[in-house]
Amino acid sequence: MIAIKKEGILLEKTNFTFENEGVLNPAVIRVGEEVHIFYRAVRQGNHSTIGYCKLKDPLTVSERADTPLLFPQFDYESKGLEDPRIVKIDDLYYLTYTAYDGTTASGALATSSDLVHFEKKGLIVSQIKYNDFINLAECREELNEKYERYNSLNTILWSKDLVFFPRKINNKFHFLHRVKPDIQIVAVNDLAELTTEFWQNYFLHFDDYIVLAPKYDHEVSYVGGGCPPIETKSGWLLIYHGVHDTVNGYVYVGCAALLDLENPLKEIARLPYALITPESEWELKGDVSNVCFPTGTAVFGDTLYIYYGAGDDVIASASVSLSALLTELLSHKTA
Repeated sequence: MIAIKKEGILLEKTNFTFENEGVLNPAVIRVGEEVHIFYRAVRQGNHSTIGYCKLKDPLTVSERADTPLLFPQFDYESKGLEDPRIVKIDDLYYLTYTAYDGTTASGALATSSDLVHFEKKGLIVSQIKYNDFINLAECREELNEKYERYNSLNTILWSKDLVFFPRKINNKFHFLHRVKPDIQIVAVNDLAELTTEFWQNYFLHFDDYIVLAPKYDHEVSYVGGGCPPIETKSGWLLIYHGVHDTVNGYVYVGCAALLDLENPLKEIARLPYALITPESEWELKGDVSNVCFPTGTAVFGDTLYIYYGAGDDVIASASVSLSALLTELLSHKTA
């Protein structure tokens, strides 16, 4: 098994009103020797905004904002901005997040050229009702019964964990999203293509776009997108989250897989065990207990730093040898 080092808690809640309930699930991007972190900040009443801090190295905070960077401005995000991720494609930063309006949670996008000023682009996932989705998605064959178990029949389909690949592949934007219980992928030449008609056709062929489905015991309940994929010579390294049910509730763990560089629908390898599991007090007990929820990474030399929400309460980090992780993954190639 691969050796991973828990680096401990990086950020905790403060007395500032916007983050007095907890901080978690950060978007992370390295620029030069600094690391920029955009995190979910929760105030009492479970209202989320996106806070900001900067690290001078992988583990040392040098700057932290005392007000949220992004906050609700539109109806589709009126009850919160949650779980951001960030990548840079060409000269533009793409920050995705889950917009929650009190009923529906959907993937949204904001862009920036300087990591200071962000322009919200709105929701970029479908707003189809679940019943309409299932009528389209089951035109060829029935879906896994878990789709009905995890999705409400009479509301808009929840599509969360929106994560862009950090470059275009074959001149197309690629992003992951998650309709429980699997991780799906979208590829378009231009984001303007994401129309109602696009999504209707996409759902007609929905089973063709499932990238990862639950496979092992530690992810048997469902899987979801985690950190933006990391390009390596061996493939796209994907750190994602897996969930399994226990008598004490769900347990969230960090997982790892490799996807093909030119066709990320193709799974090359997957760890048969969890990479990050709840062990420490701040992971085992929190607003939601038994949670390690990875959402961002930074690579320094051969060290991969993984940043994750722990217990839905604090932000922690772990580190692992990138080369060792790739070697371990390639010893578990997908048949």
